[in-house]
Amino acid sequence: PAAVSRRRSPAGARGRGLSGPQVAMRRRVAVLSVLTVVGLGYVLLFTPTLGVRSVEVVGVSGAVADDVRSAADVSRERPMLRVDTDEVAGRVAALPEVADVAVTRSWPSTLTVTVRERVAVAYHVDGVTVSLVDTAATLFKRVDEVPGGLPRFEIADPSPDDPASRAAATVLASLPPELSGRVTAVRAATPGDVRFDLADGSTVRWGDAEQNGIKARVLSVLLTRDGSVYDVASPELPTVS
Repeated sequence: PAAVSRRRSPAGARGRGLSGPQVAMRRRVAVLSVLTVVGLGYVLLFTPTLGVRSVEVVGVSGAVADDVRSAADVSRERPMLRVDTDEVAGRVAALPEVADVAVTRSWPSTLTVTVRERVAVAYHVDGVTVSLVDTAATLFKRVDEVPGGLPRFEIADPSPDDPASRAAATVLASLPPELSGRVTAVRAATPGDVRFDLADGSTVRWGDAEQNGIKARVLSVLLTRDGSVYDVASPELPTVS
């Protein structure tokens, strides 16, 4: 056993055989490493070195983009790592025009706010209140007067949770411009019974919100014929009466 101990002792000696200057050097390196990490953290979190220089808004422009920047409410030169992107997104999402929003850091100094804007497909009147209706049947913005170029949404209480409302909004969103511009009102008693009125006083029975592209093409042909009711609920068997 003594001989084994003597054979192992040189390895142990090499592990413990550091000179005083070497130990001191290692300690200095360790201290410097800690100070570097602390200093870097301080720079990132408490100085404007990597602070916000600009807020870039993607997906919208003009007045809406200005509203998004105002709602984001991010102080210039605020350290990027101290910006709570969830809070910023929450403030922007509160804007009536915003459907979805994502906030990301674009290093070294730009905060990027990506927005999907709501698209109005109709308007809804409740008493004296006029509101815009988006593609998901959401009443998202009150307006002072009936907007031109949009049909009236004739569903008593439209909501994204109401299947009939969603079907009507989906149909309106699917219509080609040459057809949507002729629609003056839309209604739906059930999701399978979407109907809308045209500017010439005729009515279209659209049915459900399926095969919208085919129905639009069939309807464009039917509208070349005189009639008061155009039925494309079954596009394979359309009728005019």
